[in-house]
Amino acid sequence: MVDVQGTVADGFEPVRDAFAENFARRGERGAAFALYVEGRKVVDLWGGVRDADSVAPKPDGGVDTDGGDSEAGDAVEPAPWTRETAQVVRSVTKGVAAAVPLLLHQRGQLDLDARVGSYWPEFKANGKERVLVRHLLSHRAGVPALDTPLTPDEAVDGVSGPRAVAAQAPAWEPGTDHGYHAQTYSWLLGELVRRVTGRTLGRWVAEEIARPLGLGLWIGLPESERGRVGRIAGVEPPAAPATAGAPRLRPKRSVAEAYQDPESLTRRAFGAIAPAPDENDAAYRAAELAASGGVATADALARFYAALIGPVPFGRRLFAPATVTLARTEESTGPDRVLVVGTRFGLGYMLHGPASPLLGPGSFGHPGRGGSLAFADPATGVGFGYVTNGMRRGVTADPRAQALVRAVRAVVTA
Repeated sequence: MVDVQGTVADGFEPVRDAFAENFARRGERGAAFALYVEGRKVVDLWGGVRDADSVAPKPDGGVDTDGGDSEAGDAVEPAPWTRETAQVVRSVTKGVAAAVPLLLHQRGQLDLDARVGSYWPEFKANGKERVLVRHLLSHRAGVPALDTPLTPDEAVDGVSGPRAVAAQAPAWEPGTDHGYHAQTYSWLLGELVRRVTGRTLGRWVAEEIARPLGLGLWIGLPESERGRVGRIAGVEPPAAPATAGAPRLRPKRSVAEAYQDPESLTRRAFGAIAPAPDENDAAYRAAELAASGGVATADALARFYAALIGPVPFGRRLFAPATVTLARTEESTGPDRVLVVGTRFGLGYMLHGPASPLLGPGSFGHPGRGGSLAFADPATGVGFGYVTNGMRRGVTADPRAQALVRAVRAVVTA
């Protein structure tokens, strides 16, 4: 049994139960969850091990690892997850990054209906002259994949990525359809922000959002914070109980085929960096990858989303009401050319729907491939942040995150 640490306010005990159940029934290795309601922190929980690939002692004196047993003398007690533990949160990063162009628009520094090429002239190449800023945020720019994938070194050098997306011909007429820009989102938003402000996106987040709000959140992890970050690793879900007649849930055939076909837009979008980078590598974490490289604590994510929609203790509100409306007004809906299933996007944020269930119709935020999830729900004043180190298959609707969503919904709508 995992010893769950932290606190919950009166009435939120069912959320703690759901968090503990993730370890007992859903294969959780290490995780944290935080919840703010109307700017007040009401849940702050953590448990398990800091490193998903750590070695766990066995009762017989040996150890369990992904590769099998070792001698008893090799056993080392895994480092526990603590309140300060942060993790790579993959595409949860997109929701943090999206706040930057929306705040620039709020301040009158960026026109969402301007052509991207008016800020970034090189981007107009190969049929992208009419791409608007809002198309970048709503996954309608038509450049989710690269004809020639970047190497891991090129992906983090700050130059090759922007150059590649600027030269890339679109996969469809920009603005006419949508498809998840899984990796290219990093260079599209990052270079736009640099052209408009003269600062990198990661620096802008640090100076304008994270430091003023006291957030353990980075797009570009500084060396001074490396010691608090755990390791992520792929994990298999626990075996389903053998129940006679119970159906086995499988992905739709079209989805499975899209991920298996190396020529599909799906595989090419997720494979824009090849070979796949080591997300536990210090250079990857230090790179300012707005699509997938952010590092955060659960508390930082929950507090960030709470601050988007209202004031938080010792911190100002970030989004004006009109900007909240922009974030959660539907820009893209229907079959996603990359994810294949139906998706809904506002400006930079996934919206509540079957592919990504959040708290309610007005919720906006972003999941991370493998499990993590963060969002805001203006109707209930909720800021939600869940971080895990055990990466499951799937881009949205992770069972562990959804168990927490259901528990929160039951409490705040009772």
